[in-house]
Amino acid sequence: MKIDRLLSIVILLMNRNLIQAKELADMFEVSVRTIYRDIESINQAGIPVVTYQGANGGIGLMEGYRLDRNVLTDRELADIFTALQNVSAYGGGEHSLLMEKISSVIPPSKIDAFRSKTTQLVVDFSPWGINSPLEERLSTLKEALDKSVTVTFEYVSAEGQATLRSVEPYTLVLKGQSWYLYGICTLRQEFRLFKLLRMKTLVKETRSFTRQDLPAKGLPWIAEMTREPSLVPVVLRFTPEGKHLAEDRFDYTELEADDKGGYRVSLDYPEDGWLYGFLLSFGTAVEVLSPEHIRLKLGEMGAGIAAKYGCS
Repeated sequence: MKIDRLLSIVILLMNRNLIQAKELADMFEVSVRTIYRDIESINQAGIPVVTYQGANGGIGLMEGYRLDRNVLTDRELADIFTALQNVSAYGGGEHSLLMEKISSVIPPSKIDAFRSKTTQLVVDFSPWGINSPLEERLSTLKEALDKSVTVTFEYVSAEGQATLRSVEPYTLVLKGQSWYLYGICTLRQEFRLFKLLRMKTLVKETRSFTRQDLPAKGLPWIAEMTREPSLVPVVLRFTPEGKHLAEDRFDYTELEADDKGGYRVSLDYPEDGWLYGFLLSFGTAVEVLSPEHIRLKLGEMGAGIAAKYGCS
């Protein structure tokens, strides 16, 4: 939209001394003639834009002109910038222009303090190493979301069942360090949540759809947060050799030293597949003291693992 382009041009001019018309034209994928018409519209709106001729010329704002930013405090701007910066670390790299816009309204005398505030908190959910397949899926889905076109993919459920899905994408959700797609599944004829890591052969189609309003209630990532889980009291004992694992996973207030040089931990957990995987991740460093049925289940799982590797 033209109004979006005009606002973006104004912000860029506020953040740079000079910028070439050709650079703006390439950035917004319009002609140089269109950029000069935009500059005239900006001037008519009362924002003083000056064009300098020559080899070192370009387009810039009249010296001393700055946007009135009283609507937001320095702290609020820094918080917004930090949030965008953290989102950009994992699948949100397109926010760089918006971050530049925010930086542009900070006076030079306060820019050092602003940068200091924006480096005080880092939240990075991206995995260690390269995760290019997931990044490719995110990029494909973002394009489909922008154009409101359907996507198809083979989806493997938690039970291992594979089905071909055609989905009208609505929302990308980052929940618990995993990405999900929320949209209308044409197979089920309702909103469904799909984990990106379970998708195969993702394809962006050309068929467009009319976006509806999201359901007012029952959004799965919110419903899961507010659902009261069924919890089981679990008592763990960490060996002296496994104390560092306990200290890395639990708060010090949850650790109780025992008479054998290890730790005792008593917490409530939902009994599901995650719990058993969590307990097995500690290997022989932990022993479940109670409840008895979880001890027995872990023993059976351990015996199965030992048998798989030929251990008696």
